[in-house]
Amino acid sequence: MQHRVVITGMGWVTPLGRTLEDVWRGLLAGESGVAPTTLFDARSFPTTFAAEVKNYSFPPELAAGGRHKSAARATLFALDAARQAWQQAGMNHGTQINPYDVGVYLGGGEGPLDFENFTRTALAAWDYDSRSLNMPEWGRRALANFQPLREIEQEPSMPIAHLSMEFNARGPAMNCLTACAASTQALGEAMEIIRQGDAKVMISGGAHSMIHPFGVTGFNRLTALSTFNDDPRRACRPFDATRGGFVIGEGAGILILESLEHALARNARVLAEIVGYGSSADAYRVTDQHPEGRGAVVAINAALRDAGLTPADIDYINAHGTGTKENDSTETLAIKKAFGDRARQVPISSIKSMMGHLIAAAGAVEAITCVLALRDQILPPTANYSAPDPECDLDYVPNAARRAAVNVAMSNSFGFGGQNDTIILRRFMVDQAESAN
Repeated sequence: MQHRVVITGMGWVTPLGRTLEDVWRGLLAGESGVAPTTLFDARSFPTTFAAEVKNYSFPPELAAGGRHKSAARATLFALDAARQAWQQAGMNHGTQINPYDVGVYLGGGEGPLDFENFTRTALAAWDYDSRSLNMPEWGRRALANFQPLREIEQEPSMPIAHLSMEFNARGPAMNCLTACAASTQALGEAMEIIRQGDAKVMISGGAHSMIHPFGVTGFNRLTALSTFNDDPRRACRPFDATRGGFVIGEGAGILILESLEHALARNARVLAEIVGYGSSADAYRVTDQHPEGRGAVVAINAALRDAGLTPADIDYINAHGTGTKENDSTETLAIKKAFGDRARQVPISSIKSMMGHLIAAAGAVEAITCVLALRDQILPPTANYSAPDPECDLDYVPNAARRAAVNVAMSNSFGFGGQNDTIILRRFMVDQAESAN
């Protein structure tokens, strides 16, 4: 027996805010979360702006007890978003759940290096005569200066450890870090765990923060970041002919997934159903998608088959839509190949134009966006669209939100390394519960 999988709770921490409704209103209004970088001094970098979670304060109820005092920034975002989702799912209202029935599957990014201590130690241990590190001196200073818990928190497995402790989740605990596709993959794999009966509830999504010198340097060296420093709010321009790269962001998105039977048994409010998941690898290059969209087409078609749907059933596509020359043209081509004539009829938009690219957290935040679009029958826009590109000639919902009949939404995520993941979400109607397996 394959169990149907539904969403009963959602939460996020984003560059546009941290409550579901406030961020959703901002997206529909075309607001921007991009501004000059403040988390470190970026004045000498090619890119001097980012989509930061601004003035963030960890909720005191989560800080109480000190069990998360060593947690990295992205882990704090994940805890906050998960608490929102857990509460929306009604898990804090006398619900008795076997902890071994609750699992965690994240697309969790690595924590930041202790950059200041690292550089301070390296400078102190540098031997100017030999132009190399004095390793014994490095060891002495590192052992004296480095904080052990902070070093541990660099591991991408730590967010799931904190979430498991916070919510007493003792079921399957997994993390994937497949770059920009990570949290879409996490959601798809969490769905499969519930489908096959290995858990009844999964806390799933993603969290990441790479707005630090190492993270930004790497993407700048790859020439992947926008350098429109004079106009940060309009710097991310997905599908636009003048696009010049993505804007790095940070945040978290967490969803509570349940088997439909479990959700109905506790009278939970069902927000949407996940009905399809597809995954593939380009096996091409670590920094580029295959130019013909080979892997993306496979993932899209696999998700459609898994859902038992055709392109004619898809009412909206939340695009990966990073704003790089290569990604946007390749994703457009992949949609055309997978959807045929339907490609010109289905609306597509990218919230990265306003939110920036949340890297491992991007897919989960975009999945939440799809659920809200299904709920409210309205599509968020692709902001900053002004110059059509002949290679990107589909309907990208430019600049203004649009009312639409939306029953099924697709969300794409394509990562560095050639990972491709697609999920399909369906609006849940009360009478659909009668067909639960």
